[in-house]
Amino acid sequence: MTDGIKELLAKAAQSIDAAELLLRDGYVDFSAGRAYYAMFYAIEAVLLSRDLSYSKHSAVIAAFGKEFVKTGDLDSRFHRYLLDAFDLRNAGDYGLMNTVSEEQAGRVIAEARELLVAVNIFLLGV
Repeated sequence: MTDGIKELLAKAAQSIDAAELLLRDGYVDFSAGRAYYAMFYAIEAVLLSRDLSYSKHSAVIAAFGKEFVKTGDLDSRFHRYLLDAFDLRNAGDYGLMNTVSEEQAGRVIAEARELLVAVNIFLLGV
């Protein structure tokens, strides 16, 4: 595993921790954004394992679906998690204050954690 992949996985784990802290401190909208980025970094890591790298979020999401979900390497629910988290991040970042509920933020954090575990298992075989 390359240093770049390791760093992306570490950044994903840190983003989950940050999302939990933000949620606990009442920054719900920002918490959802950090959870999305946790997923995004994990997906960037798995793409990088196949020497794939993209500059746009939409390209990362599409490539993940094509390269890992359609092939059956990773479950399709993770693609749905990523798409939903992307929408929630956009709502939280660009919408009015308190656009994201605590329940939504908690759910997306749990999904980010689940996705990161699946990516680690895929990459490390653990």
